[in-house]
Amino acid sequence: MTRVSSDEDKYSDAACGVIDSIQQIGSQWRLIVLHDLQDGEKRFNELKRSTGSSSRTLSRVLDDLQELGFVSRRLEEDAPVATYYSLTSKGESLAPVFDEINCWANEWLAETPTGEDPAATEDESDAAETAAAKAE
Repeated sequence: MTRVSSDEDKYSDAACGVIDSIQQIGSQWRLIVLHDLQDGEKRFNELKRSTGSSSRTLSRVLDDLQELGFVSRRLEEDAPVATYYSLTSKGESLAPVFDEINCWANEWLAETPTGEDPAATEDESDAAETAAAKAE
């Protein structure tokens, strides 16, 4: 029996990499921690302060990111004992992705909180200026 492929199958095939990526890094706290660690190695309490997360949430997120290979953990056993977290090369490779998302957000979200097309807003503004100039 031959299975007929559905539109859903076609979509999932085409977007598989994007969907898989979002599933791994797409939670709010994972993104916050990954972005925060772009600045370099941090202790647990530094991350807790800078991200504003609870100890329980941060611990869970760091464990998840370690398991996925984005973050490494280093234990310093000298007094005082400290745990440090840093990005692996896999985590560091997200830097250009964060930069691109930031550029996209600056263009599409910063000046148009409603998500309107900035080009359309500019066209409307140009049309209003042209109409005002003709009226003078």
